Amino acid sequence: MGWKEAAEPVLTRMPTVRRPEGHVPFKRKLTWSAGILVLYFFLTNIALLGVQSGGATDLFGQFRSVLAGEQGSILHVGIGPIVTASIVLQLLGGANLLGLDTDDPRDQVLYQGLQKLLVVIMTVLTALPMVFAGDFLPAMQSLSLGGLEFNQTQVQALIFAQIFIGGILLLYMDEVVSKWGVGSGIGLFIIASVSQSLVTGFLRPTQGGFFYNWYQIFTGEIQVGSLVSSDGLMTLLVTDQGGQLIALLTTLLIFGIVVYAESVRVEIPLSHARVKGARGRFPVKLIYASVLPMILVRALQANLQFIGQILAMQGGANGEGPIQLFGQELAWLGTYSNGQPDGGFFYYVAPIYSPRDWMWFTADVGQEAWQVLIRMSIDVVFMVVGGAVFAIFWVETTDMGPEATAKQIQNSGMQIPGFRQNVGVIEKVMERYIPQVTVIGGALVGLLAVWANMLGTIGGVTGTGLLLAVSITYKLYEEIAEEQMMEMHPMMREMFGGGD
Repeated sequence: MGWKEAAEPVLTRMPTVRRPEGHVPFKRKLTWSAGILVLYFFLTNIALLGVQSGGATDLFGQFRSVLAGEQGSILHVGIGPIVTASIVLQLLGGANLLGLDTDDPRDQVLYQGLQKLLVVIMTVLTALPMVFAGDFLPAMQSLSLGGLEFNQTQVQALIFAQIFIGGILLLYMDEVVSKWGVGSGIGLFIIASVSQSLVTGFLRPTQGGFFYNWYQIFTGEIQVGSLVSSDGLMTLLVTDQGGQLIALLTTLLIFGIVVYAESVRVEIPLSHARVKGARGRFPVKLIYASVLPMILVRALQANLQFIGQILAMQGGANGEGPIQLFGQELAWLGTYSNGQPDGGFFYYVAPIYSPRDWMWFTADVGQEAWQVLIRMSIDVVFMVVGGAVFAIFWVETTDMGPEATAKQIQNSGMQIPGFRQNVGVIEKVMERYIPQVTVIGGALVGLLAVWANMLGTIGGVTGTGLLLAVSITYKLYEEIAEEQMMEMHPMMREMFGGGD
């Protein structure tokens, strides 16, 4: 008996959101998406019951905008388990270890069930150490609730249950948007998280808000000194408590570059084999795989740092000094200060989050210049290579590769003018463009993400988070425009397989 036969009773019984039987009107799709978005914001504002106030440490820190969760809320883990499960399936599918044919309806059900099961497992594995290890989510010593008294262990179990429920809710909220709404739930949550940070970064009426800082500069409450001095220039250009001009410029440039890159494309002409005069074009965009593979790269880094944080909390280190395992100090593996790596392996593989992490000439980062340069180099290589590799995985597993694209074109009745109407011929033409563009686009997105992180952005949004938000918003705009067009012209919907 193979693994599919053994797992089928479990995987086929995983709860699922029913697909619409017919065409969903555009207004109804918008209503579903808006409703899920409101629910998302509502859940991010529900604080975890039983957590000591002011004592929690945000384990994910700068990854928050990418993982679309809220520290200390019921959505504490965000989309992390969903993305991690996707990484596992991408790797297993890429190595052809699953033996699933996504064209087979039975295997499709098994694949979706396996994905949900992995999300459940990842939610448990993520939440357990957060609640029961270290001071990430310190539980109250006791809690009185509805006449019942809970000791600390029971309070921890209650916190774990809330996080678990939040993770599962996010899984099915994503599925509702994907089947009944516009775009994907994950994309919608990332846009919401990043947009909230951006708006807060601009309008925050306290120190660190962009407009408030400039108000203080004009009124003289923030002393910038002489503009020809290094301190004066850095106050205006870099520091969070100053003008943040470089952060503003980086934010605007990322918006412009991503929108421009989304419009750069190679258009392959198509003509209908039976309908004379019916022509079209298949666009191969520069960012063909989109920026979504960046979520996988950053999630991999987040999980790596998560392991380091857990190790630092064990063996008596308690987040300070070298990692201790089995009574041995392993400084080469990582040393920690204030819960963050400042030396060893986990320091060098930690992403560059902001200018403070590398501008050793403007602030005391605590490391030698050569150490900072090694960390920067590793981050650049990891993001560029990782972006290209995960872009390839993304394209192959989402039926965007040359073979799958050729089949889609063939099934639609279209062909490439001047070539025989044959799947193999179309595939060879696609192989001239798709693999190369996928690698170049993935590497470019990785480089942009590192660059944005190094220079900083408004609101402390990571470069990856900003890239994701802009690109997803642009694609959402395109999808909305396409939905409106098909709503106006039902014949187009029938041509593209939308049904009634």
